[in-house]
This record gives sequence, structure tokens and C-alpha cells, in this order.
Amino acid sequence: MALGLGRLKLPWRTADSHADDPYWDFFINTPAADLANSVPDIIRQAAEGNIFPTKADIHTPDITTTHVKEMARYLGADMVGVAGLGPDESGGLPFAVVCAFRTDHDPRVAKGIGGQVPVQNASFVTFVLSAWIRELGFRASVVRAHDTERLAVRAKLGTLDRDGKLTTPQYGTGVYVADVIGTDLPLAP
Repeated sequence: MALGLGRLKLPWRTADSHADDPYWDFFINTPAADLANSVPDIIRQAAEGNIFPTKADIHTPDITTTHVKEMARYLGADMVGVAGLGPDESGGLPFAVVCAFRTDHDPRVAKGIGGQVPVQNASFVTFVLSAWIRELGFRASVVRAHDTERLAVRAKLGTLDRDGKLTTPQYGTGVYVADVIGTDLPLAP
């Protein structure tokens, strides 16, 4: 027997659902007092694994690129692209895998745990994706580049606005670009 309770109201669905929460501003804007409590810093300090000594049989660069993008999306990336790198970029690795994550709060401004969620997700995805590429027998390293948004444009994820911020058709400027993965896995930019 079904119960007719009326329309279900979800408290987090309204636009101003955080207006009356006294802890929300603290959650979004106050950085961790101890960086040992910050997941991205813990992941960044983790040692990279070894490269598997035998390269895996892979498909064409186009199909391999599709597999890498599918894996990144499976792990949680909202947007994924591949850009070619010059010989002076990324230690001689020819390709960069660029992952972007939708965000409600710019992590450069919102330094609290809540504002850093896309950074945490990005650290996880790039760490696991680079480990997966090394398991295939190819070099892969997370590169902390300061021009990640320009690499995202080269990977055709969006364009730069006047302020140099990535703007995408799907999410506008509500995007965080992760540290890129430099790799010698044959990909198609």
C-alpha cells in the first residue's frame, strides 16, 4: 500500500540553502590549520610507482586517447583533453593529459575544505590515471605547471577570458584545471 505524503522537499536543492547555515562560510573559506589534514598535499607527496618493464600492446593513438579519456571520466574528471608538448615542456614528455573539474567555488579564492573539493578530486584522478599509464609500461608524471589553463585551451577544453581564466561551453568559468599528466604514451592531441 502506497502512502501519499505529498511532494518530497529536499533541503539542499534550493539556491539559498546555505544562507542560514552559520558554518558554511567557514567550511568554504577557512583553510586547514594543519596541511597534514589536506588530501591534495598528501597525494602530491606520495611517491610515483615504477614503470612496468614491458610496454602493453596498445591500439592506435586515437583509440588510446579515447581509453585515457574514458578512464579519467570514470575516475571523476568532468572534462578531459590531450595537448602536445614542446621539447622544453614537461621534461621531454610529448603529451599532456589535461583534466578539468566543475566547481561552484574557485579554489584559488575559497581556501576552506569545502572550496578545495575540486582540488582533492583532481589530485586523486591525476594520481590514479598516471599510475595506470605507468602500469601500461609508459612514463607518466603529474606536472605542477602554472599554465594549466593554457594547456586546457590547447587540449580544446575551452577558451581563456579577459582575465586568463578558462571558460568552457558546459560550465562557464566554474572549472578547476588539475595538474597535468606528462606522458610518452602515444596519444592524439
